[in-house]
Amino acid sequence: MFMRIDHVGIACHDLEEKIAFFERTFDLTVVARETNEEQGVKEAMLHIADGEGGGSYIQLLEPLGPDTPVGKFLAKRGEGVHHVAFGVPDVAEAMREIGGRGVRVLDAEPRHGTLGSSIAFLHPKDMGGVLTELVQAPDTGDAAPGH
Repeated sequence: MFMRIDHVGIACHDLEEKIAFFERTFDLTVVARETNEEQGVKEAMLHIADGEGGGSYIQLLEPLGPDTPVGKFLAKRGEGVHHVAFGVPDVAEAMREIGGRGVRVLDAEPRHGTLGSSIAFLHPKDMGGVLTELVQAPDTGDAAPGH
């Protein structure tokens, strides 16, 4: 079902500062930036590498305000890993299969993610304390940068 780790989402207070750090420290390149009003974040996707199942990324997330999910995460836990995302060929099918195995799916249906991807989240209490995202690339069925 999982094709690869699509990205690791990292919550931060200052997106530009963290982008500069990842570019300077790891020679990563920003391949996409987006403001997602629905999810209350400004985000940047930094490319790590390409593999057989597609690319892998670091996703930096800055909240648009303190009452957003990432804003609340930062207030409670501080900066750090927010979620792990797995590439899947069909997010709706993955939601059905995983939900049928007793894991709570937080989304009733797939929603918009970065670069036109389709995404859904799994409840962290059912995933060992890790917020988990499923990502399907637009049109191709392959995984691509998500969230």
